[in-house]
Amino acid sequence: MNEKIKVKSTNPVISMLKSNMGILCVMLIIGIGLSFMTPNFLTGNNIISVLRQISNNIFLALGMTMVIILGGIDLSVGSIVAMTGTLTVGFTVTNGVPMGAAILIGLALGTLVGFFNGFIVTTFKVPAFIVTLSTMNIAKGIAYIYSGGQSTRITNDAYAMIGTGYLFGLIPLPVVYMIVLIVVFVFLLNKTKLGTYIYAVGGNRESARLSGVPIKKVEIMVFTLTGLLAAFAGLVLSSRMYSGQPSAGDGYEMDAIAACVLGGVSMSGGVGHVSGTVIGAVVIGIISNGLNLMGVSSFWQLVVKGIIIMVAVIIDSQKEMISERFGKKKNK
Repeated sequence: MNEKIKVKSTNPVISMLKSNMGILCVMLIIGIGLSFMTPNFLTGNNIISVLRQISNNIFLALGMTMVIILGGIDLSVGSIVAMTGTLTVGFTVTNGVPMGAAILIGLALGTLVGFFNGFIVTTFKVPAFIVTLSTMNIAKGIAYIYSGGQSTRITNDAYAMIGTGYLFGLIPLPVVYMIVLIVVFVFLLNKTKLGTYIYAVGGNRESARLSGVPIKKVEIMVFTLTGLLAAFAGLVLSSRMYSGQPSAGDGYEMDAIAACVLGGVSMSGGVGHVSGTVIGAVVIGIISNGLNLMGVSSFWQLVVKGIIIMVAVIIDSQKEMISERFGKKKNK
């Protein structure tokens, strides 16, 4: 037999590059363009700054990736960021709660909001959009009620170290957290039963149910993990700002969704990878950083981000239509 047998590469790095080739090219083009327009863009300090800036978005986007793969959405993550940061700092400064206990309580409250989202979605079959829109307002309201609408300053060096410290004096701790969490969630989605269930539910809920997938448990666990990640983001952000601010986290859910969609996570569910989400977050971070270096108003940056989300969603929908048409032609 002279036929050549083609062996499909199983190298995860090569597979990642192939699946994200489009967004990687976009990132490269944007990076090259900004390096010419802003001489400081490719400096070591600025690259570290970009990584630090995108860390909080990635914390949220990792959870959002799982939720969107399930076929849902979580609009409450930005408010959980604000609530967790405000309450944790407030408990320590105003109520005299020991720092470690205050951190655990803050993380637990954020996780509880995530659990509540999942419980309501699965128990009462209410769309995740509506449920998380409600908890978005509840969490934000709690932050404002507790703080009276005022920011609370914290001067505890140990607390500040959480978000401003460095590993070996070189790598910001938020970047370290980010790398660790990326590795954890890549493993979770690709090497665990929970990850398999998440893709199964998002791909075809009825088939997953008939196959014995515990859909309710999977959804509750995903929303709970997303709440925990948002709470952690709130902890790190408040530490970096040396304060708990009820206005923190505004619009963070949109950045997380944009990172997911740019990274190829399908809004219809069942499709997506952590690697794509991370690259999408990097693209958004590069654009924001470049616009800042060029002195572009933050108001215009909102317009740019909105356009990015719209274009990404349009491309995503067209990609699905093209694949469906191609499939039909192939079957004829």
